Amino acid sequence: MRNFDEKKYMEEARLAYSKRPEIEKMADTLTERGYHNIVIIGIGGTWAEWHPVVHVMKHYTDLPIYLENAAELCIKKDKRFLTKDSLVLTASASGNTKEILAAVKMCREMGIEVAGFTKDHETALAKELDYIVANPCGDCEHSYVMYFLMALRLLYNRGEYPDYEEFADQIECVFENLVRIREEFDPKAAEIARNYAKEPYNIFVGSGTLWGETYLFSMCILEEMQWVRTKSVTSADFFHGTLELVEKDVPVFLFKGVDEYRELDNRVQRFCEKITDKLVVVDIADYDLKGIDEKFKVICSPMILTALVTERLAAHYELNTGHSLDFRRYYRQFEY
Repeated sequence: MRNFDEKKYMEEARLAYSKRPEIEKMADTLTERGYHNIVIIGIGGTWAEWHPVVHVMKHYTDLPIYLENAAELCIKKDKRFLTKDSLVLTASASGNTKEILAAVKMCREMGIEVAGFTKDHETALAKELDYIVANPCGDCEHSYVMYFLMALRLLYNRGEYPDYEEFADQIECVFENLVRIREEFDPKAAEIARNYAKEPYNIFVGSGTLWGETYLFSMCILEEMQWVRTKSVTSADFFHGTLELVEKDVPVFLFKGVDEYRELDNRVQRFCEKITDKLVVVDIADYDLKGIDEKFKVICSPMILTALVTERLAAHYELNTGHSLDFRRYYRQFEY
């Protein structure tokens, strides 16, 4: 497969999963310390990766959980939910994301401890964290596994997610599945990219557990890395504005999940099949996970979508646009 080093991917997969004891220890320590709510801080792609984690957690607990945009949090400084009794989590792969650093420093000034994930123990973020698990792996799937281990261990400690041990044992084999899923989808990814990489305008639709990854692919991959003009919208909100922009020659990409929001996705599909000739449906239900119980499919669904589009489809877009995924005009190029 183009631009995919399977050996490196699996080495990083083993490294990511080997962090399980550290993650569980951090979760257990934070449980023992105690907390009244959970505040998760992200921005851009990091916010998007935490979104399905929070979405899943809320199915099992009535504990208040907040997913906050780091830049906005620094402005509003809302002490109604952000207190010394909060369990604050964050992440930054680079360890120097400006807004994340500012938000963590603000928390420290308020006397609030912060736990998080970053590349290694030497990053700027690592030096600000009270609890840290190093995450040197580059792929989103590795991060998802680590974040879900953390989140579901916290719920397990509260007696709210009794399936944790079974999930944590089985998730080790998700990476082999994701390699196979890449291989299955790669020819389709190549075809999609050939057909749509140079379209002037594209609509991306997703919902529920897949919304974060839908938003991430649209903004952080196609807009930031490929300069492709997109609109991302949830399946519910699609019918309150965006539907009026669908025409026969407007591409609509629908990412269908396997959670309770699937019927909203089906509604979008029924509408678009009547209007546009350029509907692309990526359905998580089409991809199975060997060795992982069906009850964990929803949790794994953003990992599957990452493998399909954020990884394979992006690689083929790069080939067809002729624009490197690594080149930026503005992002991190100068102060603004």
